[in-house]
Amino acid sequence: MGKTQALRRKHLSGLDLRRYLYKRRTVVHRLTAESVGLGILLAVVGGFLDAYTYVSRDGVFATSQTGNLVLLGVEVAHGQWTQGLRHIPPLFAFVLGVAVAEGLKHPHITRTFPHPARTVLLLESIVLVIVGTWPVQVPNMIVTITIAFVASVQISSFRTLVQWPYNSAMVTGNLRTAAQAAYTALVLHDRKGLLQLLDFTLIIISFLLGALIGTLTTLHWGTRAIWFASGILLCAMLVLKANPKTLLNKS
Repeated sequence: MGKTQALRRKHLSGLDLRRYLYKRRTVVHRLTAESVGLGILLAVVGGFLDAYTYVSRDGVFATSQTGNLVLLGVEVAHGQWTQGLRHIPPLFAFVLGVAVAEGLKHPHITRTFPHPARTVLLLESIVLVIVGTWPVQVPNMIVTITIAFVASVQISSFRTLVQWPYNSAMVTGNLRTAAQAAYTALVLHDRKGLLQLLDFTLIIISFLLGALIGTLTTLHWGTRAIWFASGILLCAMLVLKANPKTLLNKS
């Protein structure tokens, strides 16, 4: 009996995996604010932006405010106050981005912009194009503040992956969720855990891919490399199936 149940679980796992891969084959054609396809594109952009600012703009993280807080503490502890204080403005820009993202859900705003998800992607794409036109003489702080603001709007606007909360520009929480899903799938043999593990693994790999692409393109093209991330966001906006009755993600 035990052997039969084990074989059955193995068969179901293989069937779930085949169904998962089949569903993901057409993911771009039905891109929504909660879909894995959009999550992958946003994760690539998130990894790209952090690598871009770290490589080209004085080692400051634009999306990872945890990194900025850590560097602030380390540098202040070493008495490097000037070095440490440069990590504070991106934190304020991030907070401002959250406020803007919440404001886009207000009824007065949605009457003018009925598809807030597309509005966010278009806004982010335009700002990144502008940043790419700035010469290297523009202070690093201005660039990192701008990117921190844009990344914050993205993170605050897209918070659900299929049915689970996630972060489109930071990996720590996603990694925890993937590890928890792995335990649920492999130890408890839960089908939902397997699907969650596969989805979050794709997001984590996409973030890493974005960081690799961001580093290589920035080293090769300099500040204009950010246009690559802008292009990804623009493509996502064009294929996104927006629901005018749904305001981004409230969960």
